[in-house]
Amino acid sequence: MNPASVIEPIRHGGILELRLARPPVNALDPLLVRSLREAIEAAPAHGAQALLLSGRQGMFSAGLDVPALIALDRDAMSEFWGGFFDLCAAIARAPIPVAAAVTGHAPAGGAVLAMLCDYRVMARGAYRIGLNEVQVGLTVPECLQAALRRLVGTYRAERLLVSGTMLEPDAALAVGLVDELAEPDAVVSAALAWLDGLLALPHGAMQSTRALARADLAAIFADPASLPIADFLDGWFCAETQATLHALVARLKGRDRA
Repeated sequence: MNPASVIEPIRHGGILELRLARPPVNALDPLLVRSLREAIEAAPAHGAQALLLSGRQGMFSAGLDVPALIALDRDAMSEFWGGFFDLCAAIARAPIPVAAAVTGHAPAGGAVLAMLCDYRVMARGAYRIGLNEVQVGLTVPECLQAALRRLVGTYRAERLLVSGTMLEPDAALAVGLVDELAEPDAVVSAALAWLDGLLALPHGAMQSTRALARADLAAIFADPASLPIADFLDGWFCAETQATLHALVARLKGRDRA
């Protein structure tokens, strides 16, 4: 598959929208993770002054493609997790502003992509966002817990993480997980308006202030290779997690056949 086929780039003047385009639910597999990282890293050199991550209406990203990933052995999963944390670093350390147009559901990995951006606009409606990893037997790595804490605070992050709570838009806005709500067909335009406002500010002052304000987040992902990938792999391949993941895949297959 052509990597360009899972990312749809759309120019809005100085803003480059990177629309996730991997049917049916923009699930994160090695190709999508690599393609999005490469697009983010290449954007400034191609004249982008800001980035917007978006999905299709109703679905930002369903998170990890568990049916695909569960078939990988430990070496292949190690490579995937290294690539995923490289993607996290690309967003967290991007030299230009990055906004997320959360166009619908954003569980787990989908929520991670949004959390690492500068600003998040979420669609109003029957959608949910959150780090629900514990519900499928996974432990949220400290680097991602820290990213959540900087948005919602220590105690609120603890409650959300330990229970794997998924929040509806109003609740996500109330706790600070997202910054703004918009109607489903206006999420992208609202996020573009926020980025336009940022780019209208004196450039040097905005960029240097942004770098200082996000220095804590950038430091978390300063060296993705140093993150405890082996610990996460141990958790992924433990018997309890594998049983939970296989049960999830069986439910998904049953739903597809229904």
